This record gives sequence, C-alpha cells and structure tokens, in this order.
Amino acid sequence: MPALPVDQWLRRFRRRARPDRRGGVSVKPRSIYILPTKQGMLLAVVILLMLTGSINYGSNLGHLMTFLLGGIWLTAILHTWRNLLGLGLQPRQVASVFAGQTADFTLLMVNVSALDRFGITLKCKKISGDSVDIPANDQRLLHLLIPTHARGELPLPDISLHTSYPLGLFHAWTYARLDLRCLVYPKPAGSGEPPSAPVYTRSDTGDRGFGADDFVGLRNFRPGDSPRHIDWKAHARERGLLSKQFGGDRTEEVRLDWDLLPKSDQEKRLSLLCRFILQAEEREQSYGLRIPGQKIESGMGSVHRQRCLTTLARFGADNETIR
Repeated sequence: MPALPVDQWLRRFRRRARPDRRGGVSVKPRSIYILPTKQGMLLAVVILLMLTGSINYGSNLGHLMTFLLGGIWLTAILHTWRNLLGLGLQPRQVASVFAGQTADFTLLMVNVSALDRFGITLKCKKISGDSVDIPANDQRLLHLLIPTHARGELPLPDISLHTSYPLGLFHAWTYARLDLRCLVYPKPAGSGEPPSAPVYTRSDTGDRGFGADDFVGLRNFRPGDSPRHIDWKAHARERGLLSKQFGGDRTEEVRLDWDLLPKSDQEKRLSLLCRFILQAEEREQSYGLRIPGQKIESGMGSVHRQRCLTTLARFGADNETIR
C-alpha cells in the first residue's frame, strides 16, 4: 500500500468536533486546540523578564505586577478555551451553481449554553468565512463561499472554528467535518444553437402563447430569443426589440441529442447541452434530453430544467466527487 502524504497522515489523528444526532457536530473539551498568539508569547517573555528582575532586586512591587500579569495570562487560557466549548454546527441546504461560480455553504451555529460567545470565525483551508458573536441560548447562520472549477458534487471540505477572545493572547480552534454537498452544473457554452431543427407537436396549451401556429402578439425581447421571432419591422420604426409570440394547437419542441453534437471532448458537449437547456427555457420551448445511458422525455419548467441539469452534472461520475 502506497505511503500517505504527511498532511493526510496527520489528518487521520486530528481531533474533531463530535457528530451529534441531528447530522451536525458539537465541540467537546478534548477536541479543542489552543496555543499562544504572538502577543501571548511576547507577554510571557515580558513576565519572565519581570520575574527575573524582581528576584534579582528584591522588589515587592515587581513581584506584585509579575504575578498579576501572570494570573491574567493564565486566566485568558480558560476564557479562550471556554469560548468554543459546547458550540454546535448544523448543515443547511446549499443551492446548486454552475461551474466557475461560487458555492455558498450555509451552516447554523448553535449556542445552547448560558454564556455569550464572541469572535467565532469559520474557516476552510485558506478561506475565511463569517465572524460572529452568539448570545446565550441563541443561534446564527454562517456562510462559507468556496469557488467551483468543475461539474459534479462538491463536498464541503474539513472546516474549523477559531477564536482569540477575550484578549488575543491565545488562539483556540477545533476541526469539524459535515456531510454537506453542492451540486455543480456544467458551465454553459458561450454560443451555439441546437444541431437539429425544432419538432412541432400538438398541444392543448398552444393558444396560451407557447405554441407555434398563430401569431398572438408581441412582447419585449429577452436574451436567448430566436432571431426568427424578432419583429424587425418594429425595430426599424424605432419601437425597440420586440419578439413575436405564437399560439395555436402546436408547440415547438427541441430534441437535445448527444450524438448530434459536434465531435469534441465530453466536457464541451456537456457545456453545449447546458446552454441549449437554458436557451430552450428562455424561449419557452419544450425540450427532451438524450445522453449515453440516459433519456429524459420532453418537458419544460423549473423541475424539468433541474432534472436535466442534474443529469449533466452527474454524467459519468455517479460514484465520484470533485475536489
């Protein structure tokens, strides 16, 4: 078995906040790390120098100030450690995004104790999230924004909670792992039209403006409208860009077929299909999707759109996740 990298080997022995019954985590005493900050180290050196000078010169006032500062230094350890103790984190739903956009992971931090908590910061690797104060017996939403680069399921990496309250002399933190994932759709292609001509089918809803037979009126142009539907005469009269709406007993249907796409790599084809889905929704066209191993019948609307985009996002990676 190949040797694990040092960071992965150390991660296996890392203390983490313990899982709870609600799918979240809770910070326990043995899961908290604490170390002096630069200011804490500097104060410790000053205290040692003061102690040395007080002993050397027999100064009672020097001893008093030394033990006073030493007591404050030691007390800060307890307060910094206790500022994290008992906090809970609960996962919340995360909205799907397109590759290249930023995933917004939302977490609920719960303080069930009778103590107020101050300066709690959520971090993930080098990304810092929100920093909040949480009153006693209260809760706050925290947001962690993580950029996406590829389609698929993006799991929330290991996160950590940090605090330097109350004096900034010590830095306490704990690690946590939550089962929260963001579905990342393929990035839509910049341009392109479906390779096949639209298919017309009979529909009872054609007379509501979604058909293809009879002209029923004009509406303002929207990005993605077919140039064939633009009223160029109205545009020539300086009435602006207007798109024609059609009714009747036929609807326009677009068939999105993997095999009809230009020969290219897998990701480019998925990117084109993603664009065609969004384009069909903008044009209020019914569309079906066929990719290797899967076929989705014609439809339209937000539910159908999400089903098609989810199929593209998970294509070829049913058991894989992206990093």
